[in-house]
Amino acid sequence: MLNPNLDEIQLSKDEYERYSRHLILPEVGLEGQKRLKAASVLCIGTGGLGSPLLLYLAAAGIGRIGIVDFDIVDSSNLQRQVIHGTSWVGKPKIQSAKNRILEINPHCQIDLYETRLSAENALGIVEPYDIVVDGTDNFPTRYLVNDACVLLNKPNVYGSIFRFEGQATVFNYEEGPNYRDLYPEPPPPGLVPSCAEGGVLGVLCGIIGTIQATETIKIILGQGNTLSGRLLLYNALNMSFRELKLRPNPVRPVIEKLIDYEEFCGIPQAKAAEAQQQASMEEITVQELKQILDSGANDYVLLDVRNPNEYEIAKIPGSVLVPLPDIENGDGAAKVKELLNGHKLIVHCKLGGRSAKAIGILKESGIDGINVKGGINAWSQEVDSSVPQY
Repeated sequence: MLNPNLDEIQLSKDEYERYSRHLILPEVGLEGQKRLKAASVLCIGTGGLGSPLLLYLAAAGIGRIGIVDFDIVDSSNLQRQVIHGTSWVGKPKIQSAKNRILEINPHCQIDLYETRLSAENALGIVEPYDIVVDGTDNFPTRYLVNDACVLLNKPNVYGSIFRFEGQATVFNYEEGPNYRDLYPEPPPPGLVPSCAEGGVLGVLCGIIGTIQATETIKIILGQGNTLSGRLLLYNALNMSFRELKLRPNPVRPVIEKLIDYEEFCGIPQAKAAEAQQQASMEEITVQELKQILDSGANDYVLLDVRNPNEYEIAKIPGSVLVPLPDIENGDGAAKVKELLNGHKLIVHCKLGGRSAKAIGILKESGIDGINVKGGINAWSQEVDSSVPQY
């Protein structure tokens, strides 16, 4: 309801004091603050992006905030997901977020959807809200959020982050482009690393999430120029912003219904191929690896295919580092052959995925390898707890 009946909206004495710095802005004023109170915003995710934008939307006085999330707080989240605290580790993120929001602003109505957003429930969840803010980190959900917003004619405030770079825009607003104009087709599964694999600068989430909150508030107020039709690109290392123009594609397919987005993004096919690869791949557990190491055997090479900075964090004794990117570009295969010198090859990474990929690549060069299930994380959990987890 972006054009509410403002005569029905009243501010309490506490709210006049709370929002005083808004009220003295001519671009906000009493009418704008009433618009914020009358507005409803749905946030998909309470992670790196959802954390700052929820904090600032609540502080700004958004009257109704919906939150969709089904994850629990992990200690590795706390470096960037600032809405959560140490006391909430192991508990639902959605409850943690509600608790923090109400500490900031008890005047907010908080709706919780502790579920995975899907084609079956998305339209029902999105429909009651004026604006949707996408704080997700995977392609199936991004396409799902986009298509639901298109079908229901809701603005979609988008952001994404990776390593030191972020981007933000507003989709499906004032006849502007939507997500499919930026990415008509999803990338192949595994091509774009997750933040868990590639890392992310914590404060980057605050910058992009706060930009999303800013765009949401501007849409509600009807003030300024939004990012609709403009993709804002931010590089934290260079401290640089630049823009790309976005336009609706006149020949894009018409979105008529929600589909199976896992299938659309090739996730089941990739999982099936991975399962087939693993079925034909020899694997050992970390306990079996420990037995080999303890036996003093010298007929093997233990290869670590993580990145050099990960190797500095934690390593398994006796391992040799050859990063997966080196293996992928062809330089690593020759190095691995030289290291082996007729010995057996055992390969590990953080969780077991990259090492399996490395073994598949090396097999094409005639090198067979044994994968360590669970990688160094499993080693830390089951064999040597002194090895840091990250």
